[in-house]
Amino acid sequence: MNADRETHIVFGTGPAGLTLIDELLTRGHHVRAVNRSGSAPVPPGVELLAADVTDLDAMRSICAGATTIYHCAHAPYELWADLLFRFQAGFLAGAASSGARLVVTDTLYMYGPTGGAPMTEQTPHRATSRKGKLRAEIAEGYLAAHANGEATVTIARAADFYGPRVLNSALGGATFIPALKGEPVIAFGDLDQPHAYSYIGDVAAALATLGEHPDAPGRAWHVPTTSTHTTREVHHLIGERLGHRLTLEILSAPTDQAWGPFDATLMREYAELFYQYLEPQIVDCQAIADTFGLHPTPIEKALDTTLSWYRRLLA
Repeated sequence: MNADRETHIVFGTGPAGLTLIDELLTRGHHVRAVNRSGSAPVPPGVELLAADVTDLDAMRSICAGATTIYHCAHAPYELWADLLFRFQAGFLAGAASSGARLVVTDTLYMYGPTGGAPMTEQTPHRATSRKGKLRAEIAEGYLAAHANGEATVTIARAADFYGPRVLNSALGGATFIPALKGEPVIAFGDLDQPHAYSYIGDVAAALATLGEHPDAPGRAWHVPTTSTHTTREVHHLIGERLGHRLTLEILSAPTDQAWGPFDATLMREYAELFYQYLEPQIVDCQAIADTFGLHPTPIEKALDTTLSWYRRLLA
């Protein structure tokens, strides 16, 4: 390895982690990928290690020499109350011991229902759900650690992911796979409300930029996100590209039963967050545009890329 290359460590090898790894490689960084198993489809030249992020000593060891570490690790909803605080302790231990910047991938849940008002990074945390209140507490803990000098922390908030590799999402495999097969596509809530979607390539570009830039830490940033289309309009755009109108199966209210490809545990855990599909969800991402020049990929282009990836997946 070139001693002059910065080492960026990506924790988690799901869609966000793998896409971020690709982005960091294009920027010339040395990349270390970490997950629990030590197995993942990473490109050549990427170090791949196994570690438990809740093991503080392991985190201090694995983060040694890093310039930036990225929290893209996933925990099932039903384990959040236990794991998110343990994740936080591990990531702060790794960042504090190494002096690396820590970039945390986050959600919009802490804002709670907004009645359709655009969400900015200054929107008050008024979550009504258990998960939203938990995300608010976790975010406040990360920013407090930055403020007191324990670690250098940046938070990146995204809406529903879509794009290559994104299977488990409202705009993921349950949309694109049946659409390509000419089968019914599932959809949530009121399809005529604007809904925010974050293209996974834009998420990765934002994470990498925030991880590189010395002016990023100490606050939350909204990643470039599209929220100018209703869900019905997004499905129409997909249908246009496929040359046929999509047939939709609509879940109009939360349920604790299995639905479509989603099991009962997921649906039960997600019920308290279903409000996001019943009101306009609009994300203001002007701050990251003004500061770093990052803008959402046009949704038409992003959908073309996404459909191409799914075609290859199904081939």
